[in-house]
Amino acid sequence: MNQNYPEFRPWGMELNQFCMLMHLSQFAGYIVPLIGIVLPIVMWLTNKDQSYVVDQHGKQIVNWMISSFIYGILGLILTCAIIGVPLLIGLAILTIVFPIIGAVKAAEGNFYKYPINIKFIA
Repeated sequence: MNQNYPEFRPWGMELNQFCMLMHLSQFAGYIVPLIGIVLPIVMWLTNKDQSYVVDQHGKQIVNWMISSFIYGILGLILTCAIIGVPLLIGLAILTIVFPIIGAVKAAEGNFYKYPINIKFIA
């Protein structure tokens, strides 16, 4: 539990559980279009001022969403040179793997920095 705010329970959940769900909420877009983008941002914005932990996880997730979008655009452009196809396949795998690793680490109370994340939001 967060030592700075021991009574803080975002959306009625334990802090680690909330951060885990924030990472996993990126997959909601597979069920309802765009909700995988909107839900993690809403979860982060509604709780970032109450918890440093939520703020750090949220920034990591939003930075990953922006980074993966840019990588996807570059991959599409590079499909003309054939190199974009393996790039897009790798990106598709990473968009599944990184949130899962982030969720597992968050559930354990740890922070996971997505390796190829571009830091847009500091």
